[in-house]
Amino acid sequence: MKKEIDNVNRRKFLEHSAKITAAGFLMNKLPARSKRLFSIEGEIKVALIGCGGRGTGAASQALEADPDVRLVAVADVFEDRITECLKSLNEKYPDSERININQETSFLGFEGYKNAIDLADVVILTTPPAFRPLHFEYAINNNKHVFMEKPVATDIDGIKRIIKTGKLAQSKKLNVVVGLQRHYQRNYRAIKKMIDRGRIGDIISGQVYWNSGGVWVKPREKDQTELEYQMRNWYYFNWLCGDHIVEQHIHNIDVANWFIGANPISAQGMGGREVRKGIDHGQIYDHHFVEYTYPDGQIIASQCRHQKGCMNRVEEVFQGTKGSVTINSANFALMKNKRKKTIYDHQGEDDINPYQQEHNDLFKAIRLGQYKINDTKQGADATLSAIIGRMATYSGQAITWDEAIKMDQNLVPDLYSFNDQAPVQPDENGMYPIPVPGVTKY
Repeated sequence: MKKEIDNVNRRKFLEHSAKITAAGFLMNKLPARSKRLFSIEGEIKVALIGCGGRGTGAASQALEADPDVRLVAVADVFEDRITECLKSLNEKYPDSERININQETSFLGFEGYKNAIDLADVVILTTPPAFRPLHFEYAINNNKHVFMEKPVATDIDGIKRIIKTGKLAQSKKLNVVVGLQRHYQRNYRAIKKMIDRGRIGDIISGQVYWNSGGVWVKPREKDQTELEYQMRNWYYFNWLCGDHIVEQHIHNIDVANWFIGANPISAQGMGGREVRKGIDHGQIYDHHFVEYTYPDGQIIASQCRHQKGCMNRVEEVFQGTKGSVTINSANFALMKNKRKKTIYDHQGEDDINPYQQEHNDLFKAIRLGQYKINDTKQGADATLSAIIGRMATYSGQAITWDEAIKMDQNLVPDLYSFNDQAPVQPDENGMYPIPVPGVTKY
């Protein structure tokens, strides 16, 4: 029976891929062959899996990180994303041999990632986070170094797969960078060193923020299947995105874990949909407030909001027994002692872009033949911290770390074609099931 189902899914995938390919780009825009398909000594071959805006940026940063980096393969489920990505990269690097893509090395469809990964030494994983565990497993099983964006999963099952694969990467001496770029930013690194040296004493509390007006929305288009619509509008579906507390606010929660030197033992909080609750807003909340408790009693108050016209704030603040610190990604950091005297002021307008620095570090380690970087654990820890926050706001209950990691929670199905069934379905009014505090259970 399983073999019959697999054959049906495979057939759907091939039919849909053929239909999209016939639309034009892969056959008509790319050359049948590039100037070469063979290797040059010393080059580092890179495959890009997920050709959206973040993937395009990450590919560019990889090319900037080492002069011998070559982009040799790309994969996506959407034709236009491949088109736009390669157009952007070719405009930035005109007539460059470093972008070595042709019809044979551009892969369209749900299983195209395998073909692209097979051609590379290093893999960039920048699809919606639902697919990160699957793609990471394939890359590490096939001995590739990896850059993968955060979050690393959207559910507990995905976290467990990431942790297991990260241990395999360590045993194989493969470098893994996770896109929690504050770890690669000078002001954050400087403050972390000062905290470790006791400049503000022991952290006892903090507040972390990602309050903004929100992100893009992709309205439904004519003739889209339900799955294709959800994947176009991926930010608004929990199985794909994890909600913005996981996809975006993870950065700030991660800083709290990093600076405290531990993961939260529990989370409780509240959230909901006040202003962003239209037909294209899927399932996710527009605000979350979570109180995280850490092993030594530290309390971190976590805020994230997607509401236009409100106060915007994206930064982290911590109080210690000897002082305090305020820090943000705009290269700012201010540390004061208990008498409110400034003891460190970082205004780093000339600091290197941390998005670039994380690639510089990755490719330097690869170039030197070093096993130096494995961010998998901190990526998994930060993602799980955000997930238990989401579970707390959705349910209205306190969720502990130990309870969560034992749960059997799998939001992401196996997918082969846009004709496959999406894991959540709209009702007769086009609305999707929304978590309700006090009703939603885990």
